[in-house]
Amino acid sequence: MARVLIVLVVVAIAFTIYTLVDVLLTDRARVRAFPKAAWALLVVLLPVIGGIIWLVVGKARLSGNGASRVVAPDDDPAFLRTLSSDEVARRAEQDERLRRLEQELAELDDDPPADPAR
Repeated sequence: MARVLIVLVVVAIAFTIYTLVDVLLTDRARVRAFPKAAWALLVVLLPVIGGIIWLVVGKARLSGNGASRVVAPDDDPAFLRTLSSDEVARRAEQDERLRRLEQELAELDDDPPADPAR
């Protein structure tokens, strides 16, 4: 029973430290209801409950336009720019030039080497 109690105390301390650091490092724009100092005090005075309240009530969620959001190709402006007619024509021209170069290289490879004895 003592081991379980020790493990619970260690988990409670770790959770309190985590939430305290989270309060202190969270941008002020994402803090709701109270100032950051009040949240830090609440987390310290009510170790587990204060941390839970902070995570549920005090910290605003990231909005949907975060930098890490995955954008589908048809919603990505950079991708849509590549589909413009000028870009498509430029890519087609590059592909044609590459095809001609590969064909010339293949023809050069097909030529038999010159006989040095002649």
